[in-house]
Amino acid sequence: MQPPITPAPAISPAPPGKPLEHPGEALPARHYTDPDIATAETDRIFARSWQLVCHESDLPGPGARLAATVAGRSVLVVRTTDGGLAAHLNACRHRGTRLVTAPEPSGKAIRCPYHGWTYKLDGTLVGAPEARQIPCLDKPRLGLRPAKVESFLGFVFVNLDLDAVPLAESCAGLAKAIGHYAGADLVPVGKHRIHDLDTAEQQNANWKVIVDNYLEGYHVPVAHPALMRLLDYQAYTVDVQESYVLFESPLRDKPSSNWTERLYQRLATPMPGLTEEKDRRVWRYAVIYPNTLIDFYPDHVLAWTALPTAQDRAAIPGAFYTRHGESVRTRLARRLNIHIGWVTNDEDAELVERVQAGMSTPGFEPGPLSRREAAVGWFADRIRADLDADTGRGGDGA
Repeated sequence: MQPPITPAPAISPAPPGKPLEHPGEALPARHYTDPDIATAETDRIFARSWQLVCHESDLPGPGARLAATVAGRSVLVVRTTDGGLAAHLNACRHRGTRLVTAPEPSGKAIRCPYHGWTYKLDGTLVGAPEARQIPCLDKPRLGLRPAKVESFLGFVFVNLDLDAVPLAESCAGLAKAIGHYAGADLVPVGKHRIHDLDTAEQQNANWKVIVDNYLEGYHVPVAHPALMRLLDYQAYTVDVQESYVLFESPLRDKPSSNWTERLYQRLATPMPGLTEEKDRRVWRYAVIYPNTLIDFYPDHVLAWTALPTAQDRAAIPGAFYTRHGESVRTRLARRLNIHIGWVTNDEDAELVERVQAGMSTPGFEPGPLSRREAAVGWFADRIRADLDADTGRGGDGA
């Protein structure tokens, strides 16, 4: 998917314990190359954080369900009969059979395709064929294993930690700032879906290299000529909060020398729900820790995530969204914008692969961060804290 432009600070507020002007320190190289750290991340980061799995439009009515990957586990997400959401580990309590492999639009119950054990949409076991032949069949204790699920900005997130702080609580400021872009009424554009790992792009880099790249604009003047023609690089801003970072960059008034970009500048028109005054001439981006990345453009929303598939490889599934009632002008602008985004994506895919290769150089350690990389420092601090939480060891030695 399209990694967005990565901004330069005007940072607010300063990370706890650090002066405003200090960008923090990058992670040591082994955090990107050590298999033991990758293993630790599964339990200490991914299993305890909110993971983006789909949009509400992927679950259109009661009984609709799909499978998504969370912390290396398959999770079944379902629309319940009352219109709410439920999430369960995608394994029958009998013999572990995967209950859902492809999205299903409806259904009154969840039935195992192997032996027919049947569950309510809320996960309660209600039936098993030839139940009298199953000694010690305790239905109340054999419901599907639950996961925590929440809709935030219309996007569906799952957390395996049942005691996790609600996402709406930890990201309340983000909802206030960009909530008018999103919601359950967004509709997908094109074939891509967030939960579809089979067709997701794969990049040859550790997932943190991909997130780092999204979090900084220091490389834009060197690596992204199209973005330099479109965006006012000196006016990028970044708002660093505990659980998220929000970026803004205004569009340049000067027409681009590239005809595609110049036409986009002329056609850019807000989709329904946005305003001409506040939203037409600005691109916004957000990172929700650890790996949810959302781009807020005048003409569409792009939500994606970075999921490790190996120590040096990651899938980046995502999807584009708009609103019903958009104008023809907005539709044309979106197509141009997505084209520009894929060009940027190809540039970034090569960059992150080069970074990953460099991180493997014996004896290499990252140098000091620029102030334009302060969000990279924020991300590194969060990773260190999570990896240290159970061990009491320093992040550099984790």
